[in-house]
Amino acid sequence: MSVVADVRREVARRVIGQDMVVEQILMAMAAGGHALLVGVPGLAKTLMIRTVADSMHLGFRRIQFTPDLVPSDITGTELLEEDAHGHRAFRFVRGPLFTNIVLADEINRAPPRTQAALLEAMQEHSVTAAGETMRLPEPFFVLATQNPIEQEGTYPLPEAQLDRFLFDIRVGYPSASEEVEILRATTGRSSAAPAPVMDAEAVIALQRGVRDVVVADTVLQYAATLVRATRPDSNDVPPLVQQYVRWGAGPRAGQALILGAKAAAFLDGRAAVSPDDVRRVAHPVLRHRVLPNFAAEADGVSSDPLVDALLAHVPAPSSRLST
Repeated sequence: MSVVADVRREVARRVIGQDMVVEQILMAMAAGGHALLVGVPGLAKTLMIRTVADSMHLGFRRIQFTPDLVPSDITGTELLEEDAHGHRAFRFVRGPLFTNIVLADEINRAPPRTQAALLEAMQEHSVTAAGETMRLPEPFFVLATQNPIEQEGTYPLPEAQLDRFLFDIRVGYPSASEEVEILRATTGRSSAAPAPVMDAEAVIALQRGVRDVVVADTVLQYAATLVRATRPDSNDVPPLVQQYVRWGAGPRAGQALILGAKAAAFLDGRAAVSPDDVRRVAHPVLRHRVLPNFAAEADGVSSDPLVDALLAHVPAPSSRLST
């Protein structure tokens, strides 16, 4: 789609490299899902998210998650006001969740109570406060960042909240040439702000288009088989899964695989999902839903090799039969 190509171009004007990360952010948003970006500090995670919001002309709020953050800091709070006639009444002041794109910076630094308040917004696109449930503006996305190294003073995200993220996106270091270009670009004059090339209505139309992408029964079966093969107590699972997985992925993982694959096909201009689209989104969909056990931690085995084992173990249907 040309409008998505325009977004990529505008993001590339400010963010050097990280093409796959930007692609996965756009796929998650096109599918109507939230994304967790995991990477060490200084990799432009915040800049990427802000630039995507600017190029889409969407409302944007950044929340710095800290240990003293309470739920009302993000949902809003009631204030007692008195008018000119002396009448007092409570007025609800909306918090930063009432926008289109919420950047939850260092999300694992907030205590569980605040993370639970965010969970309702992610799942229901609504906020309950002052005895009232209020809808959030559409489209609504939570794009969260997390530092994988510094764990002191953090609260691990519960599995229920991790499962609400459509994608777990890993942000790596730039290449040697990209790092040189970053030095050149960031030590000179500031680059121009990205031009808005979409709006909220266009994003919602994009999400509708993704839902209309066709998926053959063979591809649905392939996605379901991949998800079932993550569960160590299921039949015909890879030996690595039996050895190293504590809990496998639930049905929401299959939904995420199909939605992510639909978004990948749609952004490529195709009307039907291929098995390669499912494989393309398997790592960001499954890596946070396949929970390694203590043996995996002791042997230094992370989720990504387990997803690799799944993809090698489960045969993909031929593209000819699946379209």
